[in-house]
Amino acid sequence: MQSLLIIGYVWPEPTATAAGSRMLQLIDLFLQENYKIVFACAASFITSAEDLTKLGVETKTIQPNDASFDTFITTLNPSVVLFDRFLMEEQFGWRVAEQCPDAIRLLDSEDLHFLRKARAKAVKKGEALPKGVLFTEEAKRELASIYRCDATLTISTYEMTYLQEVYGVPLYLLWYVPFMVTIETAIKPLYEERKDFVFVGNFIHAPNWDAVLYLKKELWPLLKKALPDTCMHIYGAYPSSKVFQLHSEAERFLVHGRADAVVTVMQQARVNLAPLRFGAGLKGKLIDAMQAQTPFVTTTIGAEGMFGTFDYNQVIADAPEEFVEKAVALYANKSLWETYQQKGLEVLQANFCKEKIAPLFREQFAVLQKELSTYRQQNFVGSMLQHHTLKSYKYLSKWIEEKNKS
Repeated sequence: MQSLLIIGYVWPEPTATAAGSRMLQLIDLFLQENYKIVFACAASFITSAEDLTKLGVETKTIQPNDASFDTFITTLNPSVVLFDRFLMEEQFGWRVAEQCPDAIRLLDSEDLHFLRKARAKAVKKGEALPKGVLFTEEAKRELASIYRCDATLTISTYEMTYLQEVYGVPLYLLWYVPFMVTIETAIKPLYEERKDFVFVGNFIHAPNWDAVLYLKKELWPLLKKALPDTCMHIYGAYPSSKVFQLHSEAERFLVHGRADAVVTVMQQARVNLAPLRFGAGLKGKLIDAMQAQTPFVTTTIGAEGMFGTFDYNQVIADAPEEFVEKAVALYANKSLWETYQQKGLEVLQANFCKEKIAPLFREQFAVLQKELSTYRQQNFVGSMLQHHTLKSYKYLSKWIEEKNKS
């Protein structure tokens, strides 16, 4: 039996984050191929995390900067190692390469962290995003991690093109693996059975917190004036006291905290609002909305990489007045609402259908397994970075390890 070691940034929490849902989708891909899977993580376990053992996945708590990982991975001897975000490749990649040089190394980028951070800084300064902002330390680190791995699972077509055009990353290093969903076409609650607006997103993710503040300060005052009988419902995991301070019955801006069942919450609302001003990757909240058959209004950032050839211009807006105008139109116009309800199902079927994406991944992976040495020979930059840049992480880690001993 072949084995897969996943080195997790955090324990998967699909009820709180899109990243948690995606990790379960990747786990399922390998379970379908009868892989033995071990999920190892250095983060503290949380009770709301998925119980992976129910899926037949072994779990292991690991320590950073500790030689015990070398013993662990040598004993396991995995045929594939999946790094959950580039930070895990930085921390453990050199150990994997030394102890199990023949193991295929995959990186799940989730999103381009450096792009998200650069956009956040640009929004804070009220500026457009110049290219120079992206040649940062974070960009160099993340790009180096992509090159050191045999393949990077890229969630967004936009980011695949971006990495190729701006940084010249070879296409063979980038595999398009977006969210993978099973589409249910059964009719969900009808237009007349729904009311109000909803936003869903965990509050430790900076783009979500910014979006909620933007809703509260700029968008909702205009929306509630246009639709005085509606409420704005805010859901999300990890709400702090500053989040609940936004709650106001008088303003009909209602903060509920964590949603135990996101799809149910989405189905109760008539329109989902996702006014994201920065971010990267794909937006899980829009996937959830389409699965719940709940039309939405979002921004250019929110729409990035989502819709392919589908025309979604009627529900995409960046300026506050235009965003509100489109939200009101979608809420009040039953015909328009039903059009985008149906269009959401078509987008899921065309762009995110598990039955279409999984076979393509398996085909790419089979080629990589067969021609691993050829792949690595053509990736000279990755080999060079493996030789030089990881040495800094290696010896820093060894220094910390020795320091911890004393």
